[in-house]
Amino acid sequence: MTSPQLTLPPGFLVGTATAAAQIEGGATVGRRTPSVWDAYADLPGRIFDATTPAVTADHYHRFPEDVALMSELGADAYRFSLSWTRLQPGGRGPLDPEGVAFYDRLLDELAAAGISPFVTISHWDLPVEYSAGWLDRNTALRLGDFAGLVGERFGDRVDAWITVNEPATVTLNGYALGLHAPGEALLFDALPTVHHQLLGHGLSVQALRAAGVRGQVGITNVHSPVLPAGPEAADAEMAFLFDIIHNRIFADPVLLGHYPQVPDELAPMFGAFAAMPDGDLAIMSEPIDFYGLNYYQPSVIAAGSGTGSSPDGTSEAMAGLPFRLEPLPGHNLTGFGWPIAPDYLGVLLGQMRDRYGDSLPPVYITESGASFPDEPDATGVVDDTERVAYLAGHLGAALAAVAPGGVADGVDLRGYFVWSLLDNWEWAAGFTQRFGLVHVDFDSGERTPKSSFRWLRSLLDARGRG
Repeated sequence: MTSPQLTLPPGFLVGTATAAAQIEGGATVGRRTPSVWDAYADLPGRIFDATTPAVTADHYHRFPEDVALMSELGADAYRFSLSWTRLQPGGRGPLDPEGVAFYDRLLDELAAAGISPFVTISHWDLPVEYSAGWLDRNTALRLGDFAGLVGERFGDRVDAWITVNEPATVTLNGYALGLHAPGEALLFDALPTVHHQLLGHGLSVQALRAAGVRGQVGITNVHSPVLPAGPEAADAEMAFLFDIIHNRIFADPVLLGHYPQVPDELAPMFGAFAAMPDGDLAIMSEPIDFYGLNYYQPSVIAAGSGTGSSPDGTSEAMAGLPFRLEPLPGHNLTGFGWPIAPDYLGVLLGQMRDRYGDSLPPVYITESGASFPDEPDATGVVDDTERVAYLAGHLGAALAAVAPGGVADGVDLRGYFVWSLLDNWEWAAGFTQRFGLVHVDFDSGERTPKSSFRWLRSLLDARGRG
C-alpha cells in the first residue's frame, strides 16, 4: 500500500490507544467488582445495542496477541488504562494481587516488544460504590489515593502517566446530558464534577511524584474548536459560552491556575466554582510534564434551544440549553456523524498556543480516530480506505500546524496516538461503532488487521528506512 506523503520528525512518537472498560472484558475474573459502566449497561435502553462490557474484545485473555499486533505495526507506544475495580475492588483498600499480576504481565509483554507504556489512571470506570460519583469531593481524594498505590507498584516501568481522561466528556455526557454513565441530566448543576475531577488530577500528580515514578505525568482532555453557526451576535455569544464549558473550564485551572473569566451576564451559570475551597486551584495546577489533547471534531453552535442535527444523541439531550449544535457544511461524516475536519486540529493546536503560551507544556495527541462500518469482504479483507484518509489527513494536519510557519508554530508536539488499536465496546454505542486499526469479531474474538493497519505500518517502516 502506498503511503500518503508524510514525513515523521525524528523522535516523534506514534502509538495506539485503548481503555480498559472498552477492551478488557474479564468482568467476573478474580475479585474485580462492577464499575459505573457495568451498572449503566444493565439499565434498559442505555446502550444502543443492549451489549455490556463483560467480554468486549477479551483483551484480558488475549493481550499477548494484541501486543504482538502492536509490535507488527511498529508502534512506539501503547496508551492503555488501568481498570480501577480490577486493581482495587470496591474502590477501597490495598491493590488486589490478581489484578496487579495482570498488569505486570502486560507491562512485561510491552517491555519485551520495545513498546513504551502510557498509562491512564482514570478512564471513566469509577467503582459503583462511589454513589455520588464526581459530584462528591471525596471521589477526588480516593483517586489521589489510588494513584499513589499504582504509582508505587508500577512506577518503575511506566513511561508516562495520564491522571484523568476527558473530564469534559465525563461532565458533559455523564452528568449534564445523561448520555453516559452514571446517566445524570443535571445541565449546569453538573459543574461541581469539573472541579472534583481536576482536583483528583492534581492530587494524583502529587501522589505519583511522592511515589517516585520515573515517567512523565500529565492529563488528557478532549478539545473542540468552536464556531458560531452564523454572523448574529447571539450565535457568537453562545459559541463563546460553549467554548468555556467544553474547553476553558477544564484547561485553564490546570495550565493557568484559575477558572476563565466570563461576562457578568454569564457569571451566575458558573457560581459552583466560587463555592469551592481555597487552595484547590493550587493543587489542580500542579506542574505537569505534558498535556494530552484528544481531537475528534469542531463544534458549530447556534443560539436558541432545539435538537439541532447531531445524530449521536447529543443534540437531543441539549434541548434544554440556550444553544444547540449545528452541522459543519461541506464535510464528510464518520460513522458517528461527526464531521471529518483535519484542518481544525491545526486550529486547536494554534488556540492552545495562543491561550496558554509558556504555560503550555509539551503536547501529545493522545486520541485521534474515526468510526466507520468496517466489515471483512468475501476474502476476509477489511479495506477501510476512509480511515486511511482520515489518519493521513489528521496526522498531516498536526505536523504541518507545528512546523515552522504553521498555524501552531511553537507548540512542542511530541506524538500522536491512534484511537483505537482494536474495535471495541464504544460506551453507549455498544458494538455499533468500529474505531480500530484491527477488526474484532465480537463472537469469536478473532483479530483481522485492516488496511489502515497496513498503511500505518508502512509509514512507520519508511521512517525506519529514512
